[in-house]
Amino acid sequence: MSATKKVLMIIAHQNFRDEEYSKPRTILEKAGFEITVASSSLDICKGTLGSKMKPDILLSNVDVANFDCIIFVGGAGASEYFNNPQALSIARQTAASNKILAAICIAPATLANAGVLQQKRVTSFPSVKKDLQKHGAIYTGKGVEADGNIITANGPQSAQEFGRQILDALTK
Repeated sequence: MSATKKVLMIIAHQNFRDEEYSKPRTILEKAGFEITVASSSLDICKGTLGSKMKPDILLSNVDVANFDCIIFVGGAGASEYFNNPQALSIARQTAASNKILAAICIAPATLANAGVLQQKRVTSFPSVKKDLQKHGAIYTGKGVEADGNIITANGPQSAQEFGRQILDALTK
């Protein structure tokens, strides 16, 4: 691999889902990818299960051009990005640039609200299924779903496979 590929992980300031963050990150770091973490605050972010993470950059300072892949991490706190103008813009720019765009748990709702899931096969935590369908997504209910450059997963039980699918997409 010539240049190191760069991945941005977007986590909620409070109540991101720990394993939906840590499992994909571990898989991608072991493969040599550079990980940057963004959030709505530079203060310590807290996971649902107690993990703590200091973000590298503010969501408002994200430049999609600097990354090969953007991942929206789930957990109850991910709802802070459902209608966040910066998060929606990041999702739109990533999709328009044909870069890997991934979201797990309830985070696919942000992609749906950004308008990038029309006629895409997707999955998510069941609580946001109707939101995805309302925005034109084809909900499959699988653990992990990949449609083109968009990868979605249904929750913490699929975090490992989600990470592997992202790795596969980045190494094609």
